[in-house]
Amino acid sequence: MPAIRLTSKRVEKPWGRTNLWPGFGSVAPGGDPVGEIWFEAPGDPELLIKYLFTSERLSIQVHPDDAAAQAQGFRRGKDEAWVILAAEPRATIAIGTVIPMTQDELRRAALDGTIEDLVDWKAVKAGDVYYSPARTVHAIGPGLTLVEVQQNVDLTYRLYDYGRARELHLDDGIAVSNPVPYIPPYLAKEVAPGRTILADSAAFVLERWKRSGEAMLISDGRPIWLVPLEGGGAIDGGSFEAGGVWLAQGETVLRLDPDTELIVAYPGMGVLNRLWDPVV
Repeated sequence: MPAIRLTSKRVEKPWGRTNLWPGFGSVAPGGDPVGEIWFEAPGDPELLIKYLFTSERLSIQVHPDDAAAQAQGFRRGKDEAWVILAAEPRATIAIGTVIPMTQDELRRAALDGTIEDLVDWKAVKAGDVYYSPARTVHAIGPGLTLVEVQQNVDLTYRLYDYGRARELHLDDGIAVSNPVPYIPPYLAKEVAPGRTILADSAAFVLERWKRSGEAMLISDGRPIWLVPLEGGGAIDGGSFEAGGVWLAQGETVLRLDPDTELIVAYPGMGVLNRLWDPVV
């Protein structure tokens, strides 16, 4: 079937912004800040793509893995990855803890606020990528614009929220937390000119492309999410440009203008070797 352009939904957040990102427009005067734009596919797809816009720190939080989420009646847990598009000076992301902690120590830190200094705030810049497996304690700092690729479930346990009047989920969150220093689970690997594998996990494969030309995308039946960041072209004869997200499955004709950059994601482990089959 032809690729479809996904519909978008703006999600207001107290930590969001009114000036977003080229292609999205700004929030109307007097409107609430927008923190996320979701790109929604029909049914219950395995992945969800979001843009995030931050002006304040997000809560320190954690997501369950598949087994813990399914025990609570959800279809899946939540691995996620962040691709940084823009970062103000001194922008940070917290991922993991600075020292190994027990769950009891993590609970005490969340209750007395010292958790702010016990998560590992890492300086980030445009182009950085972080893969955050389920059970990783994390937070996203202010001054960032990023694309988030995640397993498709709206399930977040807040451990600490800097005094904001929002619900915390200490019992559930502590139970699924693995409070240890973060070790990147994957190293980026260029497998072809302009094609880099950023992650290959049981949850999803994440790739970054910078290439041009016309090709047939051929999958093994898995759906493929395409997120153009710069440049554009055409997909199955329709427009293809930054600010949108497309879902393809089967065979799809993709034409990219010179130096087009995009994120490509698909569920399940194992890189699709024929995903870019040039048209000659």
